[in-house]
Amino acid sequence: MSIAVAVAFVASAACKGGDKAEPKQPPAVTAVTAGTVGADGVRRVAVEASIEGYKPERIGGKPGEKLVLVFTRTADATCIAQVKAPDGKLFDLPKGTPVEVAVTVPQSGEVGFACGMDMFHGVVVAEKS
Repeated sequence: MSIAVAVAFVASAACKGGDKAEPKQPPAVTAVTAGTVGADGVRRVAVEASIEGYKPERIGGKPGEKLVLVFTRTADATCIAQVKAPDGKLFDLPKGTPVEVAVTVPQSGEVGFACGMDMFHGVVVAEKS
């Protein structure tokens, strides 16, 4: 028996072990409600755009609340050089320069934003009262 076949056999046998444990589910991602409220009553939330996506990727708020998402790109990746707002408008994100995007929290559910190539996503979520 060749080494490759032996390794495949051992790997296959290990996967078929008697372990009946449920597959582990990733932890639920909760919405971030942090930010600072300005004199105008609008909450500003800093959002980092990196090669790992958006941090935070879930932003919670009160239904109808006005937000300004302040995106700062921290990497040279082309994908995150733009962000598409929930209304579909594209904003350029120059590296290291904060860019403000106004968003209104929906009455229910969520609205999304994404990178210009639609590879990374984030959402603004209406929190239940």
